[in-house]
Amino acid sequence: MTDIQQTVYVVEDDEAVRDSLELLLKSDGKSVKTYPSATDFLGDYSEEMAGCIVLDIRMPGMDGMELQKKLNARHSLLPIIFVTGHGDVPLAVDAMKEGAVDFIQKPYREEALLEKIESALEQDREQRKTLGERQEIVRRIKTLTPRETEIMERMIAGQANKVIAIELEISQRTVEIHRSRVMHKMGTHSLAHLVRMVLSVKDLIDVG
Repeated sequence: MTDIQQTVYVVEDDEAVRDSLELLLKSDGKSVKTYPSATDFLGDYSEEMAGCIVLDIRMPGMDGMELQKKLNARHSLLPIIFVTGHGDVPLAVDAMKEGAVDFIQKPYREEALLEKIESALEQDREQRKTLGERQEIVRRIKTLTPRETEIMERMIAGQANKVIAIELEISQRTVEIHRSRVMHKMGTHSLAHLVRMVLSVKDLIDVG
């Protein structure tokens, strides 16, 4: 799988802080894009974005928590690190419950922030790798004919070839041919592996 360009998206209303973060991240070799408001970021957001968000929790207009909720509604994969001021820890805890990966309090050590960002980027890579694998399984399932899909569902349910043949009123040899085609198209020789693959995408496709 081709590596996707990851970017650190900084959403911060304070221009001086925004500029210093951009300089810090670029000096660390990161791709960076900054936004002065949550609204600006949301207007630019697309599900193809990869990386993480460094998000100020308190901003005029749409605050960081509200942006997080809107991104959650869009099923965003981007890990969020909240930057909080003194007294914002309860808010940060709520943000973590909503799926934020971490938070850091101002004033913070640059090294500590870079460590959290690196961890978030690694999480993003792993999430996208898993999603890519699941999407490939879905693609393979969609190559099956209706009959092959029916046979696969019965295989997953643990039915023997003989039982499948009787219930579908076809020959056992025909079941074996379909079964072989299912395994070939799904790229596996193991029924246990086939079951695990299909179960891993149950939320993406109606099979079984």
